[in-house]
Amino acid sequence: MQSVTIFNFKEMKDLQNWRVIDDAVMGGQSSGALSVDKEGYGVFKGTVSLANNGGFSLLRYRFNKRSTKPFSKIILKVKGDGKTYQFRIKSKSSDAYSYVTYFTTTQKWQNIAINLAEMYPAFRGRKLDIPNYNKTAIEEIAFLIGNKKAEDFTLNIAAILFD
Repeated sequence: MQSVTIFNFKEMKDLQNWRVIDDAVMGGQSSGALSVDKEGYGVFKGTVSLANNGGFSLLRYRFNKRSTKPFSKIILKVKGDGKTYQFRIKSKSSDAYSYVTYFTTTQKWQNIAINLAEMYPAFRGRKLDIPNYNKTAIEEIAFLIGNKKAEDFTLNIAAILFD
């Protein structure tokens, strides 16, 4: 089976459905931004601050419903900074909760395989008592950094694929 692209920064130039949401929505002082570098990769970069009970920055991409059938994984083509990030999906963008997993980056390009069935439901950092991802579609993906420490971060993103 062939992989199907959710988003590829070199091929898809429209960033209007990408949005950064920082802890400023609740009084924090973290700041993240999305840009595209000269090689054509997405760069999610910023600073996480713990001031005012803050501590996260999130990069979200919403899109029209995409079927997850017959796929069992999402592949992240990323290069990071050695930090741990959260990858999140929503079967409906209107859902309050997300399905979550963690991945740790290196300073080299990686293909990180995320098993959809292993993504667990969470709301505001708390695991919910409902089944892991068992839906048939998604409408949102997101990257979040919130490691309970003040830190600068850089996550380079080439592509996100169904596999």
